[in-house]
Amino acid sequence: MKVIRTQRNSKNCIVCGMENPLGLQATFYVLDNDSVATEVCFRSEHQSYPDRTHGGMISTLLDELMGRALWIKEPETFGVTTTMNITYRRPVPYGVKLKARAYITFNSKMGFSAKGQIYDENDRVLAEGNARYLKLSFEKAFNNSSSFHEEMCYEMPIKIKEFSFPAITDREN
Repeated sequence: MKVIRTQRNSKNCIVCGMENPLGLQATFYVLDNDSVATEVCFRSEHQSYPDRTHGGMISTLLDELMGRALWIKEPETFGVTTTMNITYRRPVPYGVKLKARAYITFNSKMGFSAKGQIYDENDRVLAEGNARYLKLSFEKAFNNSSSFHEEMCYEMPIKIKEFSFPAITDREN
């Protein structure tokens, strides 16, 4: 799948915050099949058991990724997570590059559902999630505050031109 563009990054988010020394500083890429992808490398600071990434960090990455899937078509609409289910299929290592992607499985005026997966270098699914989100306008999400635009201030360069993922088979729309 070819990269179309990147999404903006924030200052302090644990996933995309460029000024957060403990964060992943992940760049999010919009792909030509209407999915969003990233390449990440968890670090020892994200550990649970030795050589394994904490499940909370895994679910945090998936939540961010699935929520960002909405921004592909609705960049001024925000998703608030209402439910999320994570399945941990294999240990997720740190210190190695992993790739992840998410896409919308259902979209309506009031909310959306998304699916996300984290893959190893052999395209094995390490963890996956499904989530439902309530849609909010910018005005409702941030009370007309400019702080969101101040926080989401980083335009990210395209460093990856293409991603390879298994085909998507479970979209409803």
